[in-house]
Amino acid sequence: MKLASFNDGSRDGKLVVVSKDLTRCCAAGYIAPTLQHALDNWERVAPRLAALYTDVEHQAVPCERFHEREALSPLPRAYQWADGSAYINHVELVRKARGAEVPESFYHDPLMYQGGSDGFLAPRQDIPLGDAAWGCDMEGEIACITDDVPMGVSSEDAAGHIKLLMLVNDVSLRGLIPGELAKGFGFFQSKPASAFSPVAVTPDELGDAWRGNVIHLPLMVDYNGQPFGRANAGVDATFSLADLVAHAARTRSLGAGTIIGSGTVSNQGPNGDPGKSVSEGGLGYSCIAEIRMIEQIASGEARTRFMQPGDTVRVEMRDKDGHSIFGAIEQTVVAA
Repeated sequence: MKLASFNDGSRDGKLVVVSKDLTRCCAAGYIAPTLQHALDNWERVAPRLAALYTDVEHQAVPCERFHEREALSPLPRAYQWADGSAYINHVELVRKARGAEVPESFYHDPLMYQGGSDGFLAPRQDIPLGDAAWGCDMEGEIACITDDVPMGVSSEDAAGHIKLLMLVNDVSLRGLIPGELAKGFGFFQSKPASAFSPVAVTPDELGDAWRGNVIHLPLMVDYNGQPFGRANAGVDATFSLADLVAHAARTRSLGAGTIIGSGTVSNQGPNGDPGKSVSEGGLGYSCIAEIRMIEQIASGEARTRFMQPGDTVRVEMRDKDGHSIFGAIEQTVVAA
């Protein structure tokens, strides 16, 4: 099934069930007023939401037009948002960009940071930027939402706790990252509010594209209206989403509504190289930092600038028939 949170003026929005083709929706308030309420009571509520989804598909209940621009992030705020880094190509490139080595442990022990989750941007909301010198970058990623996850869960068992999947633009301020990391406490100011896709979907909606707890489809990232990234989320993933959930739960339980991100989706080139831009016939990149590193390696100079007011980013994923699965994140950077 597909779920969304409409903006009704409240902090958490109102829960709606969305048709598979993203054209219609039906209010689900009589089942669960918000998505967080549904997750808190998932075993009891999910079957009723699934039944409503079937009715929406068969047009057996009154529906209204679904407009992605009216949707908040599926969880407009969350108890926890932790972002991993499942794609080794991305880690290697961005660390090279700031002169840092990739720890050997990364290849068997995921990297993760805890982001701010008290308020997310809506999928069509502007990205406020206080200073262009902060180096605003987009990062196209996959994210999952869990139910209650017990401490010490295995990766195999963690898979059963993944209830919903989304896309995310994990906004990063590259100019602030080196200074923050040098202090030793990790990201804070350098990670402003992220935005998630208009719709969250249950894994079964993906069919055979959901294998091994990763999505085997290209993540489409457009920058200023041009194709920028087409990396396949099912390729070159060192860790699955279930691995990342298990990592987060190693020393603590996770509450229902926890969001775990995959990190920037990134593919190596056919010969194990960092790959090429879309304009050069490659799969491109899901963030600007990667292409800047490629430029630095090739010519000694990073030419592609980071985002500035007026720049736009679009993140979407389509099924094998070309239909949008999650709706699209579409954002414009504005001066704050």
